[in-house]
Amino acid sequence: RRALPAALGRALRGRAVGPGRRAVSTSWCPVGAAFDAKQQQQQQPREGRETGLFGVPELSCPAGFQEAQDKALQESEQLVQKACSTPPGPETVLLFDQLSDSLCRVADLADFVKIAHPDFAFREAAEEACRNIGTVVEKLNTDVELCQSLRRLLADEIVMSSLDPETRRVAELFMFDFEISGIHLDEEKRKKAVNLNVRILDLCNEFLTGTHLPNKIDKHVLPEYIRYNFTAEGNYLQVAGLHADCPDDLVREAAYKIFLYPNAEQLSRLEELLASRNSLAQLVGYDTFAHRALQGTMAKNPETVRQFLEKLSDQLSKRTQKDFEMMTKMKMKLNPQNSKLMPWDHPYYSGVLRAERYNIDPGLYCPFFSLGSCMEGLNSLFSQLLGISLYAEQTQRGEVWSEDVRKLAVVHETEGLLGYIYCDFFQRPDKPHQDCHFTVRGGRLRENGEYQLPVVVLMLSLPHSTRGTPTLLTPGMMENLFHEMGHAMHSMLGRTRYQHVTGTRCPTDFAEVPSILMEYFANDYRVVNQFARHYKTGQPLPKHMVSRLCESKKVCAAADMQLQVFYAALDQIYHGKHPLKKSTTEILKETQEKVYGLPYVPNTAWQLRFSHLVGYGAKYYSYLMSRAVASMVWKQCFAQDPFDRAMGERYRREMLAHGGGKEPILMVQGMLQKSPSVQDFVDALVSDLDQDFETFITDS
Repeated sequence: RRALPAALGRALRGRAVGPGRRAVSTSWCPVGAAFDAKQQQQQQPREGRETGLFGVPELSCPAGFQEAQDKALQESEQLVQKACSTPPGPETVLLFDQLSDSLCRVADLADFVKIAHPDFAFREAAEEACRNIGTVVEKLNTDVELCQSLRRLLADEIVMSSLDPETRRVAELFMFDFEISGIHLDEEKRKKAVNLNVRILDLCNEFLTGTHLPNKIDKHVLPEYIRYNFTAEGNYLQVAGLHADCPDDLVREAAYKIFLYPNAEQLSRLEELLASRNSLAQLVGYDTFAHRALQGTMAKNPETVRQFLEKLSDQLSKRTQKDFEMMTKMKMKLNPQNSKLMPWDHPYYSGVLRAERYNIDPGLYCPFFSLGSCMEGLNSLFSQLLGISLYAEQTQRGEVWSEDVRKLAVVHETEGLLGYIYCDFFQRPDKPHQDCHFTVRGGRLRENGEYQLPVVVLMLSLPHSTRGTPTLLTPGMMENLFHEMGHAMHSMLGRTRYQHVTGTRCPTDFAEVPSILMEYFANDYRVVNQFARHYKTGQPLPKHMVSRLCESKKVCAAADMQLQVFYAALDQIYHGKHPLKKSTTEILKETQEKVYGLPYVPNTAWQLRFSHLVGYGAKYYSYLMSRAVASMVWKQCFAQDPFDRAMGERYRREMLAHGGGKEPILMVQGMLQKSPSVQDFVDALVSDLDQDFETFITDS
């Protein structure tokens, strides 16, 4: 999802408004019961006066977005005037945060509604609100007087020294956001920066749309016996994906070559997007867009990222080669006429090898992973580790956008209600097929001393229950649920004073750490054994099945990781020094063959489907670095006892509580009690590939 490039935009990344803090509710019920088959079919909204989305009264109808927007803009005007006339002090930072919050209360809610609401009128009204708030933010970005009020504070050494570390950091982050938008430039260059920002946003939206569009081909080009795999449209066949799991080599080859065939318009968009990003970065004083994007992250600069990727690639090299050799042998066994390993073979044959070695059938696991049981498992884990319980709360009429959305209250054993999680878990027409977390409203300390409770949405694409059968999750779905709930707990427990840095509003290469850490819990038998029960018999999931599942994920894992290194390296080159020495396709070919190892396929342009270039431009490495940190935290702090309450409290105190209000590397140091090096990151990732000796012997 795109973020508005704003001095206030660090916080403008998908959050919104919800009900205020409440006492313990009599309408709460156990979380597992809210997701069983009977509850899914029979839940009725609470009686009483109708409210609006997330409890915002104005949003009972699409036109309410205009009303909410007008209120926010009126409030923001007053806050701007107040900020410009207030003497330097902590009040300045509070006013900036209030200004950010007043805009986020509409923009972030709208950011979610525009993609998730089933009613087109709501989506259209939300899209319009996003555009209007974005326009206002662009003006604030170039408001010299507003920036000067913050600059006066930062220049006052006496006042700055009296501020607590979090307030100082938030003040610096606001100024950083001003500067990367060109506030320090003369008027002509500021206008150029604004125009570039607007153009980049348009290009991002256009490029993102293009990454998903199908390609079509005359059906007579393909052999008749494989045509049924694709959608027919008259004399044409539509190819909308790579068909990576199809057992027919020719189908995968055809899908790869057709779906990735270069589109001239999409290529032009990408070239203009990369050039515009570079121009903007250089205009505001950075060597490259990567230097601008990595400011404030764990990695800090492109040089560190390059070192990390090169070291990781070197240590993966022999393992990756071995994986490719195994895949080649398997392909030769199944298809002797064409045994050369190609890019469309990797996902399929790695899956075949996993199935052959460990005989993992997801269908054997699903009966043990009912959605209700998984939610109870999360509840049990959070209770033991953090003293937190999840309760289902009945919603008011109009509060949710679909009748199968569930609302969870997050309650601490001594601190009380911490916030709300809206669970939009089930498939429906036109719903995006993606698992993601939206911070709909950030937490902050209000002026009256009360804490503004965070509100988030978790969006999955799970099947509905059927008559007599609850929703059953595959192991992958269960792991994704744990992953997204890791983001949600970060939002609930990142209880900062300022909403600008609350919860997941932190650097990208740190934001994925809590979610990936939850994957380690999801793959630990001691955790799984607490909730995995057959929905009919109550039989626990056998330990050997969990062990085999975990070990199966290590089959060809080096090659899988090498592919991620390739994507990250390509992303860095595209956002590095401009003008690029070669075309984006030539760079793709060169990088693929050097870093990944499988040959480039002529007349393909995979980069035109690389949707992460929009939201993760110059930051795709974040997945790998976050996984390295999560691995270190797991092994050092939780592997011995995943329910260790003291370690859970340390995790909350050192890593979750600060949101983005503390430098990420300092949070990692606080948790690990040491400062990890690039080599430590690499070693952590590579050690995860090692096979468990006990499971290996058992299977042998």
